[in-house]
Amino acid sequence: MEKIVLSTAVEATTPEPSATHSAYLALRKMILAGDLKPGAKLKIETLRKTLDTGASPIREALSLLTSDQLVERIDQRGFKTAAASKANFEEILHLRCALESMALRMSIERANDAWEENIVLAHHRMVRAQGETTEVFEAHHRAFHMALLENCGSPILLRMCGQLYDLNIRYRFLANRSQNYTKRDVSGEHAKILEACIDRNADLVTERLCDHYTKTGAFLTGLFTNAD
Repeated sequence: MEKIVLSTAVEATTPEPSATHSAYLALRKMILAGDLKPGAKLKIETLRKTLDTGASPIREALSLLTSDQLVERIDQRGFKTAAASKANFEEILHLRCALESMALRMSIERANDAWEENIVLAHHRMVRAQGETTEVFEAHHRAFHMALLENCGSPILLRMCGQLYDLNIRYRFLANRSQNYTKRDVSGEHAKILEACIDRNADLVTERLCDHYTKTGAFLTGLFTNAD
């Protein structure tokens, strides 16, 4: 499996991020990509040397990541990456299906030509990016899934869906380790979701979206021990 690299590049025209923000972005990327394994203890001194920054920005970044549920506190000053387990994945899956179905139905109720054109364009860009690096494709894959929901009119709901998407990334790349994962017709699944959206068939599109997510869960069977 190609190693995923989640971009944290900042455009030249934007202000230089603070040391804390830079550390936050770098650590978040490392956790989502699996460079920092689930449940691993995060040593401030090791991370400070890795990121070539101070200890205070590292601690502040780790505190921020606890709010994202990507890092857990283990004592007053200690941290570890959030554990990965079958129970945790199933909870994320359940919440994604529930909240994204809600957001998608709301988007369809408010459907207009601009939203439809945007999801078609997002899908086209994602398909075109299939031959690109993992970094490029991942950006377009996320953009497509969020474009489906962004017409819902609820910023809070969208933020929750975005956070759940990010929590799921580690599990999706864990599923990539399964030899059978590549046999999935993921492109076909995306196309059918888009088709139902364009038809504005709320029941069918939510069914296809949740099926798309649960198929990833099926490939995780056996990759976890019974202990959470």
